[in-house]
Amino acid sequence: MTSAPATTLPQWAQALDTDDCRPRGRLTPQAALGPRTWFRVGGPAELLFQPASADDLAHVLRHLPLEVPVMPLGACSNVIVRDGGIDGLVIRLARGFSTIVRDGDGLVVGAACLDMTVAEHAAEAGLSGLEFLAGIPGSIGGAVAMNAGAYGSDMSAVLDWVEVVTRDGRLLRLPAASLDFGYRHATLPPQSVVVRVRLNGMVAPPAIIRQRIDEIRTAREAAQPVRARTGGSTFRNPDPDESQRKAWELIDAAGCRGLTVGGAQISEKHCNFMLNTGNATASDLELLGDTVRQRVHDHTAVTLRWEIKRIGRPAMHITGESA
Repeated sequence: MTSAPATTLPQWAQALDTDDCRPRGRLTPQAALGPRTWFRVGGPAELLFQPASADDLAHVLRHLPLEVPVMPLGACSNVIVRDGGIDGLVIRLARGFSTIVRDGDGLVVGAACLDMTVAEHAAEAGLSGLEFLAGIPGSIGGAVAMNAGAYGSDMSAVLDWVEVVTRDGRLLRLPAASLDFGYRHATLPPQSVVVRVRLNGMVAPPAIIRQRIDEIRTAREAAQPVRARTGGSTFRNPDPDESQRKAWELIDAAGCRGLTVGGAQISEKHCNFMLNTGNATASDLELLGDTVRQRVHDHTAVTLRWEIKRIGRPAMHITGESA
């Protein structure tokens, strides 16, 4: 294990720095999370764990007191980490979870792999059906957890099975049918961590697959602020019985394109995207999103639902007063 001295670990984490438990991965108390997120905002993790393998992760979770909360983070492309940081154990998968192996007409993929990387590997292998991943920021583990989708497909359409480590340290393989997929939703065991998946594909000429990936990249760059500090789509599209308009259309109609709060701004290019223009805090971004929700509701009676996850605690909880 690589870690700071045991005296700097939280009291609840002392059990992780014993001969019976000591992990092979890295433990970092008060690890900065802001630089790891696409928005570049947020407070620290009380304790960050970067496991070396699925067995290493399972071993630690078996020894971690069950009352300690666990928060898995992927590429942090669709999260706002609040300014007060995250209590408990934050898990971030890295190199030990980034393998991609062809398996017949599919790919077995580590959860830390970026979606774009998976799309490119599928093209090299001559497997179609995964091109849509080129249009989704983030990693495969997060894509499964939220049933990420774009450009005519989503994870529910291609997932064969998923392996997770449960909160009590069991490694389970779950068939896709057991995840009860819905729009931007999958049902996984509480506080479990996705570690590996198998994705189905269809054999096709690599040149045709690459052409489709290039089309998706071009369309995304033309429509979205891909080079900004952003976090992907802010709100889910409403259910058809609520509104026939997409979230961005409702936001635009409510006059929110370009709206700012502190250093946070609704993108002029695509108004279902929030931007950190340089000095935003997590509270700026969250307040901006809530302001947009209120304005859309006042204008259309539609209540937008967040697609970006807001996690952790506000800064005021550190000192007892607003920072």
